[in-house]
Amino acid sequence: MRTTVRLDAALLDQAKREAGRRRVTLSALMEQGLRLILAQSRTKSHRKRVILPVSRARGGVLPGVDLNDGSALLGVMEKRG
Repeated sequence: MRTTVRLDAALLDQAKREAGRRRVTLSALMEQGLRLILAQSRTKSHRKRVILPVSRARGGVLPGVDLNDGSALLGVMEKRG
């Protein structure tokens, strides 16, 4: 089937180079790409939904820990490890 597709000139040039590198036609490259995208969208819908656990812990940071100071936080973590 023939159809007209409008593509960005840079994308078209890149696709033509890739088709040449793979030694396939531009149409074959585009078909393969569409098939991959369509197959991915089908597999994503079949994945189980993951429910992340929620921590119910109370408390806070250790005394002297400043979460805004990354290097100090790293120092505290290294001392505890």
